[in-house]
Amino acid sequence: MANRKINPKTLLKTLLQILVTSAALYLVLRKTDVAKLGGIIRNANPWYLLLSLLFFNISKLINAVRLNRFFKVIGIELSAIYSLKLYYLGMFYNLFLPGGVGGDGYKIYVLQKNHGLKMINVFHAVFWDRLSGIIALIFLSIILLLPSSFALHLPFLVPYVWVVLVAIYPLALILNKLFYKQFIEVFTITSVESLLIQIAQVISVFFILKAISQNAHIVDYLAIFLISTIATIIPITIGGAGAREITFFYLLAFVKLGTNAGVALSLIFFVISAISSLAGILTKINHEKSVPEIPENHQ
Repeated sequence: MANRKINPKTLLKTLLQILVTSAALYLVLRKTDVAKLGGIIRNANPWYLLLSLLFFNISKLINAVRLNRFFKVIGIELSAIYSLKLYYLGMFYNLFLPGGVGGDGYKIYVLQKNHGLKMINVFHAVFWDRLSGIIALIFLSIILLLPSSFALHLPFLVPYVWVVLVAIYPLALILNKLFYKQFIEVFTITSVESLLIQIAQVISVFFILKAISQNAHIVDYLAIFLISTIATIIPITIGGAGAREITFFYLLAFVKLGTNAGVALSLIFFVISAISSLAGILTKINHEKSVPEIPENHQ
């Protein structure tokens, strides 16, 4: 362990993520009333924050169940507890070990090693799990965007948005049949689970809004949150920090709403996700002997 060399590619990726995260946060905070922002966060109602933490972790529990369902299709039988622990370990890797092997990469490596399946089969399960989440994310984003201020500012886009809303799941089903036939039997149940995951996260964010006493334009904030989640999918920042804040800042400014509450919401959500991800430490400790370590050069 002590003699392991640092992979230059891993180091470069880490430095780039730190740079992009820092630049995005600096850009947002430079244009934000930091004193007012700090006051909003300090005065947040802790009971609402606890409810937010609860629903965030409910979303992760459903997420672990959905992923385990895909694993069963390719012949991996995991207990519900082990699957949940592996999921939180992936969260920990994504958030606290930037630049190296991401959470999805870690899960793929571990399951391929422990179950002797082809890595490509495990990759397909993890990839389709992620894609199912993105489809649900876009679907719910559109549902919230239609009654939001964005529809008033961009009325010419509304008909196209309706087309996407109606077509997205039929297109997903066609994609499933063409490229991922092995998962077609669980398409319906995993689609429902994907929607429940995003709904639980929206509820989590709703309680953050209640905690910071933001009672107006709720739909706008929730819609922007879902859009910001899409923005964090590309791993160019650490745990989505920076990407979410900059999305909130500019989209709220576009619809002429105060940005402080949105930036506070995104920062609090990051802290909640970080606290939840710390469960991955216990997972790592409990499985040190049974889970192989990933080589530095594995991608």
